[in-house]
Amino acid sequence: MRPAEENQMRTRFVLLTLSAALATSAGATRYPLSLTDDLGRKVTVKAEPARIVSVLPSNTETLCAIGACAKLVGVDDYSDFPAQVTKLPKVGGLYDSNVEKIVSLRPDLVIVSKYGKLAEQLGQLGVPTVAVNPETYADVFSKTTLLGKIVNREAQAKALNIQMQRDIAKVEILTRNAVRKPTAYFEIDPTPYSIGPNSFMGVLLTKAGARNVIPASLGDFPKVDPELIVKQNPQLILGTDLKTASARPGWKSITAVKTGKVIDIPKELNTILGRPGPRLPQALRGLAKIVHPELFR
Repeated sequence: MRPAEENQMRTRFVLLTLSAALATSAGATRYPLSLTDDLGRKVTVKAEPARIVSVLPSNTETLCAIGACAKLVGVDDYSDFPAQVTKLPKVGGLYDSNVEKIVSLRPDLVIVSKYGKLAEQLGQLGVPTVAVNPETYADVFSKTTLLGKIVNREAQAKALNIQMQRDIAKVEILTRNAVRKPTAYFEIDPTPYSIGPNSFMGVLLTKAGARNVIPASLGDFPKVDPELIVKQNPQLILGTDLKTASARPGWKSITAVKTGKVIDIPKELNTILGRPGPRLPQALRGLAKIVHPELFR
């Protein structure tokens, strides 16, 4: 090889190496990282977390989905997906977290909820916390991005968001052109509590091709008056069974009850539906199959 050609080859190699390095650094989180968490606190993550405790199942799932599962050293009692997190130490629930257990795991970051007093308790013990609390449909994507930034997995978080949106769009293509879009009441608790149209579950119900009978003015997860459901007369009732619905005063007159369109949600699907995380597309598909089974034959 001639000296000139050798120099050109060397120059190209240096440029390619430099470009790769720049691309990598551009996608990497720079620490210390300062942010405002969902408790409204100014928080600084000093370095890339290596030992994380997650106390919300949705955050646990997101961390694993963006390639940070190996960083988890403990999770809440309800985190059960993916399967590998079931082998991790359990630290209690949202309102009964075992603070001593969490501290014993020596986390360099605990990702908490904005509810409860865990952040305050751990703060007094010098344990770093960040409150990340996805609640709305949009939050699923923005909190995925935030978690990606916190754990230095921004590229993976972006890819996950894109894939989720693509999978959701595939279902929407089917349901958007459904001949009928039944009015629906979704019960999440027999008290009864339901879902408003602007909650993340309410958005999924609409995307599944149904029309929510709960007014947005009642909030995202309102306790509802059973008489309101009678008045709204939904064509479809989800989240309870026909026997239970029929036994309620006045409910036998509801169209959904008269036609037998009262469907309890399978346990696994119900769990996924309640988690604003990376399995949102699966939740939507499962719900759409119930609302419009004719579209998935």
